[in-house]
Amino acid sequence: MTEPTEKPNPEAGGVDPKLLEILVCPLTKTTLEYDASRQELISRAAGLAFPIRDGIPIMLPEEARKLDES
Repeated sequence: MTEPTEKPNPEAGGVDPKLLEILVCPLTKTTLEYDASRQELISRAAGLAFPIRDGIPIMLPEEARKLDES
């Protein structure tokens, strides 16, 4: 897994680091990158960013943002 730019803080709405270690992209099964500023998990292989809401990763492809979108 790639190193996150910022350590997640579960108390501040971040994701538990242990959860990040086991989560993979639901489409490609590749590792994810944590984007703390946007509260997303990035799958470079799928070109998608999965949102994190209230500290919970939403790993549904239909909820993901395409990486080429702003």
